[in-house]
Amino acid sequence: MKIVLPGGTGQVGGVLRRALTGAGHEVVVLTRNPARAGEVRWDGRTLGPWVEAVDGSDVVINLAGRSVSCRYTDENLRAMMDSRVDSARVVGEAIAAAHKPPRVWLQMSTATLYAHRFDAPNDEATGVIGGQEPDVPGYWAYSVDIARNWEREQERAVTPATRKVALRSAMVMSPDRGGVFDYLRWLVRLGLGGPVAGGAQYISWIHDRDFVRAVEFLIDRDDIAGAVNLAAPAPLPQREFMRTLRGAQGMPVGLPATRWMAGIGAFVLRSDTELLLKSRRVVPGRLTDAGFTFDHGAWPLAAADLVARARRERSRPRGRLAA
Repeated sequence: MKIVLPGGTGQVGGVLRRALTGAGHEVVVLTRNPARAGEVRWDGRTLGPWVEAVDGSDVVINLAGRSVSCRYTDENLRAMMDSRVDSARVVGEAIAAAHKPPRVWLQMSTATLYAHRFDAPNDEATGVIGGQEPDVPGYWAYSVDIARNWEREQERAVTPATRKVALRSAMVMSPDRGGVFDYLRWLVRLGLGGPVAGGAQYISWIHDRDFVRAVEFLIDRDDIAGAVNLAAPAPLPQREFMRTLRGAQGMPVGLPATRWMAGIGAFVLRSDTELLLKSRRVVPGRLTDAGFTFDHGAWPLAAADLVARARRERSRPRGRLAA
C-alpha cells in the first residue's frame, strides 16, 4: 500500500514509519522540514504540491499537531489547537479534491477527551467526555476542546469515498529517545519514579507494537468508522504503574512527589502538570468488541519488554540501525 503520514516525524510517526516501511509499504511523510527520502514539504494549513502524494494513496494517517509536552501558556495552547484543526481541515480538503482518494483516513485524536475520573473506565459507548469536572484546573477544559474540535474537523470533511476513523490514543510507550517512556524511565533511574500527588490518578497507555497492530487492524476493517480508543485494556493507578516500571528497571526506590513538587518539576522540564495529574482511565471497547487482541495488554510484561529493548538500543554501536 501507499500510506501518507502527515506530521510523521514525531515519536509516534517514527514508530509507524519504521513498522509500515518494514512491512513493505510505501510511506510518504508530510513535514515542514523534509530531510530524508520519502519526505514531502507541507505547512499543515494550505493546499500545495503535497496533495499529489494523497491522490492515489491507499491510506492517510494524520498525526500532525504541536507537541503537548510544553508549558500550557495561552500561546502554546492556541498553537496546539490551530495545528491540529488546520491540519485535519486541509487533509480533508486534499482527500475531497483527489481524483483517486484513499480508502481510509485515520486521524489522530487523544484519550484526553475523556473526563478526569477514578470511579469507572471510559470506553467509546459509556465514557464521560471531560471539560466540566469539579475541582480541576479550568484550563484542563481547553485540552478537551482541542480534542473535540480536532475530531469535529474530520467529521465535517466531505469524503464519501474515504472511511474515517478517529484514533483516541493513550500514551504510546516505545523505547525511542525523547518519548514518554524514555522520560519515565529516566525518572526511575534517578530514583524519582514514585507516586505523584498520591498516585491514585489512572494512567492509560498502549505498547508501541500494539499501537501499530491496532492501526493495521483498523486499516483492514472496512466495517469500523468513527472514534476508536487505542489503549491497553488495563489502565492502572500511577503509583502502581511506576512501581511496576521500577521493578522492570531494577530500581527499588522511587521518591514520591507532592502536587507542588510536580509543579516545580513540570516547570523545569517546560511541561505541564496536567500530563501528570489528570486521571485517564480509558479502555478499548470497540477494538476488543471487533476481535482485536493485545500482545502487550498487561503493564508488567509490557514494561519488561520496553526496558529490555531500551537497553539493547542504548548498547548498540553508534550508526547501527535498530532492528
